[in-house]
Amino acid sequence: MTDRGAELAANLAQVEERISTACAAAGRERDEVTLIVVTKTYPASDVRLLADLGVRHVAENRDQDAAPKAVACADLPLNWHFVGQLQTNKVRSVAGYAHVVQSVDRARLVPALSAAAVKAGRELGCLVQIALDAESGERGERGGAAPDLLPELAELVAAAPGLRIDGLMTVAPLAGPYAGREQAAFERLLELSSQLRADHPAATMVSAGMSADLEQAVMAGATHVRVGTAVLGARPRLG
Repeated sequence: MTDRGAELAANLAQVEERISTACAAAGRERDEVTLIVVTKTYPASDVRLLADLGVRHVAENRDQDAAPKAVACADLPLNWHFVGQLQTNKVRSVAGYAHVVQSVDRARLVPALSAAAVKAGRELGCLVQIALDAESGERGERGGAAPDLLPELAELVAAAPGLRIDGLMTVAPLAGPYAGREQAAFERLLELSSQLRADHPAATMVSAGMSADLEQAVMAGATHVRVGTAVLGARPRLG
């Protein structure tokens, strides 16, 4: 194994231990939580090493980085998640490789994603990104829709050809009533998930928690955690 492979293996083991410990503390089974490794800004060679180590879910936030990496790693058994703020002019490209778009936060994205998915002959899972720092009807500083927009966005996705409503995503807010209260923020997301599932029972995915706060997300009930730095570490980045 290369030095980089050994480094990633050690980091993955530490993250796995954190997730397992958090699940035990929350009275949850380990297999209730899926690790998504955020490979943004890191090279395709790292993605290959991660796949060799058993990682099956990777995330990117910029199409210009993600698209060539997805092509370079097309032979690997990976599920690609797009987690960044998505512009409509990038939708066609993202629909070509992403399995899940976690950042649906405005109505006009939905028909663009739908058209691109249909043209590509693919079905895209979609998460509504919730911003817990957003005022009613608005978007948050880090993307995401205010909670009161959830029913409308979920219905649009569910009705759109080529799309599937899979659940919700959030990023712990830096401002507003949940700033510095990560677990409370994630518990609020779980409340919204319960409301969503009342109308869309299959929309069970709850993506929350990153390197610094994955334990709070697991405790709150997240089904997926998005971890980058804790796995990939400090390293010279692309671009």
